[in-house]
Amino acid sequence: MRVVTLTRGGQVSIPADLRRGWPSNKIIVEETPRGLLLRPLPADPIDAAMGSLAGPGPTVDEMRRASRREEAEIDRRKWSRLADR
Repeated sequence: MRVVTLTRGGQVSIPADLRRGWPSNKIIVEETPRGLLLRPLPADPIDAAMGSLAGPGPTVDEMRRASRREEAEIDRRKWSRLADR
């Protein structure tokens, strides 16, 4: 654990030995219940995110079919209400 000083402008210096080897000079700042979390931003955020959403779940075709079923049900309800008038 290190103690650093916050400037009037809201800046803080991260000690060099802690930031050596980071993939870029940008960081992500996230507020958490325990305080601020600082994480280095990957040099290529898109590449770093590749595969992060992989895993079990519906395929694109399954999602498309479900969406079409929902739209058809919405249309059916809409037209049945109009026919009842």
